[in-house]
Amino acid sequence: MTLKNTEIQKAEGKLGVLIPGLGAVSTTFIAGVMLIRKGLKLPKGSVAMMGKLRIGKGDDAQYVPIKDFVPLADLKDMEFGGWDIFEDNAYEAAIKSGVLQKQDLEPIKEELSSVKPWKAVFFNNYVKKLHGTWVKNAPSYWDLAQMIKEDILNFKKEKNISRMVMVWCASTEIYQEMKPGVHDTIENFEKALKESNKYIAPSMIYAYAALDLGIPFANGAPNLCNEIPALRQLAEKNKVPMGGRDFKTGQTLMKTIIAPGLKARMIGVDGWYSTNILGNRDGEVLDDPESFKTKEVSKLSVLDNIFQPDEYPALYDGYHHVVRINYYPPRGDNKESWDNIDIRGWLDYPMQIKVNFLCRDSILAAPVVLDLVLFFDLAQRASMYGIQEWLSFYWKSPMFEPGEQPIHDLFVQLMKLKNTLRWLMDVPPVTYLGAETYD
Repeated sequence: MTLKNTEIQKAEGKLGVLIPGLGAVSTTFIAGVMLIRKGLKLPKGSVAMMGKLRIGKGDDAQYVPIKDFVPLADLKDMEFGGWDIFEDNAYEAAIKSGVLQKQDLEPIKEELSSVKPWKAVFFNNYVKKLHGTWVKNAPSYWDLAQMIKEDILNFKKEKNISRMVMVWCASTEIYQEMKPGVHDTIENFEKALKESNKYIAPSMIYAYAALDLGIPFANGAPNLCNEIPALRQLAEKNKVPMGGRDFKTGQTLMKTIIAPGLKARMIGVDGWYSTNILGNRDGEVLDDPESFKTKEVSKLSVLDNIFQPDEYPALYDGYHHVVRINYYPPRGDNKESWDNIDIRGWLDYPMQIKVNFLCRDSILAAPVVLDLVLFFDLAQRASMYGIQEWLSFYWKSPMFEPGEQPIHDLFVQLMKLKNTLRWLMDVPPVTYLGAETYD
């Protein structure tokens, strides 16, 4: 991330929120913002909207709402646009998703129905369980990228928008690794677009279109996407914030809460078995082994980073970490996860922890989308571009600079986020050396 070298620009005018994938997560987010700005609901789960940070020390310490401390965009200034492989408007998609009750959607039915998806870029070989009917056709991938740009620019003109942020909320694509000659430079990537190279995924085309237009891009799925060198270079070249990947919700959120506590107390772990059942479109997509592998790699990466088995072999060397996802349609968006954690304490005596988390996946993800929109817009106005490591708090597999290591400890991530906000406003960071209260 390149740090700001200018004053933060004011959040003036409308903020356009661009979303590939108008499914459960995105319609829950959009509906939530509409209900909140009407005063009908509270933005629970949003750190940007409900969180506070401490300014000063001792008797002079004050707890200031984050939304009052940094110049965030006003929710009333948000306009929503997006793409989907089905023609349903946001109201129809929200009803089909079954996340929010109809009684909550009725007060915003007209407004929500006005959000109609543009035709999506979709390749069935990248998401094999879905079969889109509302998709773009063009001679090449390069032409598809230009069509996405045209959608964006038309939206900007129609809605009189000043700034934009794109957040990928579409499905998990099949597992990929970086391909030299395709993903390594901007020139090779653009050449591959024109040749419709098979190693270019739809999410990469959206990311390219956004970054090339100078629009911040956040990846909410575990796809190989904006972390490829070509798109990193494009973000640096055009001075655009970017980040990802895979929203940290549900089971992984619990892991990043529990694991740091075990590590802090030097409690050993023999194994961590995780299984999930979910029945929404995400569950259907992940029923395909190739898409599941993309998600599995993202989920498995968390514990190794927290436990550091190489540094603490007596506690964590050889521990078993297993992740399973099961598609079960009756469950819908109400995901259920089970975790069995085999731990060892004093004198190597074994113990167990059992966690049964009955969560609503999109309810947990929606405030993450809101925070990322607000903070990525802030970063853009503060001239912070490239990878936004300070927002690792929101990702399962946070992007990081070459030569660095990602941080997965939720509490360290939160400290980094809040201290970055302090730095933006020229306020000293909190180190807890001699601190008397929590942040």
